[in-house]
Amino acid sequence: MQVSVETTQGLERRLTISVPAETVDVEVKNRLRQIGKTQRINGFRPGKVPPSVIQKRYGKSVRQEVAGELMQRNFVDAIIAEKINPAGRPSFVAKSNEEGKELEFEATFEVYPEVELKDLDKIAVERPDVEVTESDVDEMFVTLQKQHQTWKENKRKTKKGDKLTIDFTGRVDGEEFEGGKAEGFELELGAGRMIPGFEKEITGMKVGEEKTIKVTFPEDYHAENLKGKDAEFDIVVHKTEGPILPEIDDEFAKLFGIEEGGVEALRAEVSKNMARELTSAVKAKVKEQVIEGLLAGHEVELPSALVAQEVDVLRQQAMQRFQGQMDPKNLPELPAEMFKEQAEKRVKIGLLLGEVIKVNELKVNDEKVNELIATAASAYEDPQEVIDYYANNKELMQQMQNVALEEQAVELLVEGAKVRDKKANFSEIMNPEAK
Repeated sequence: MQVSVETTQGLERRLTISVPAETVDVEVKNRLRQIGKTQRINGFRPGKVPPSVIQKRYGKSVRQEVAGELMQRNFVDAIIAEKINPAGRPSFVAKSNEEGKELEFEATFEVYPEVELKDLDKIAVERPDVEVTESDVDEMFVTLQKQHQTWKENKRKTKKGDKLTIDFTGRVDGEEFEGGKAEGFELELGAGRMIPGFEKEITGMKVGEEKTIKVTFPEDYHAENLKGKDAEFDIVVHKTEGPILPEIDDEFAKLFGIEEGGVEALRAEVSKNMARELTSAVKAKVKEQVIEGLLAGHEVELPSALVAQEVDVLRQQAMQRFQGQMDPKNLPELPAEMFKEQAEKRVKIGLLLGEVIKVNELKVNDEKVNELIATAASAYEDPQEVIDYYANNKELMQQMQNVALEEQAVELLVEGAKVRDKKANFSEIMNPEAK
């Protein structure tokens, strides 16, 4: 086997490989001989078909088949010998594939870029200094109460938290518009389901009351014809209901699977869950800052093959989400352009973290893996069952090992970064959009 390597452009490489004619011809003859033993051809007894007939009928296809297999095998041998690390699959082109002549082919592919880490000590991280307080748990209990609240009809003026059953008819420039009319529509005041100003304008209305309100559609509204438009809505209130929160007692605790220990046991469980979620959120915020700092400090040439693979992954994930909402037959083919930017970012992150792992010779920490599995399992009713499931599933275990190795790389970057602790509260970290 003879090999020559050529850099075409950027990360693209082309190998020209020659395989001796004897190697190809022997493989072709052996395969044709096997075919001759089994093929049935009219006019000949099984196994007695002349080689010339077999050659004429199957020679071309067998040679192509053999060439394909030899190209694959010799490509692998070549990149090992030349110490080349391909990114993505190669494309093969046979330049010469004739009996008695050497098989010459070209393999075109991309390689991984050379990544040089720099200025890692300039990465800035603002680490939240936060813990779960008793008042945080109190607020969570209110949330839990609301999840199990009931409704009682009333005749008073409505306020935030009440539920109204209304009819409405909307108009823009005096004309009704599609989607602007509903009857028997249930709306909880303060839920933020409607455009800005709508809920505020109907707060204080009573059963049987009618009112025309004026609001403005936001500039980023999803319907193009309504963006930034002033609108009027005729409102009729048919029913108003106020929330009835359940008492916080032993029966309330049983709603969440607490059979013994009552409210005190529920409070301890809620506090533990909040602390677990807070730890994960803080870790995620720190990781996000580290990754953004890493990305900002490095320019990396990205192999198009890896980006294309990542686009396919993101597209498949999107299709799976849509399948739960739409008939698969009606799902459109999502364009690659939708996912290209995100795919490029993910590939760049992978290359940079991979280099951090390589340079620092990081190995998977089994304790870290077990810790991650235990954390994931703690959210389930039977944690040990989840732990055992991971232990007996090689694919899941490999995924968790990859996560652990990535976390180790991030932790290493944090150690060398400019870290500043900043006081925060539970709500700021867990519900940043509410600020």
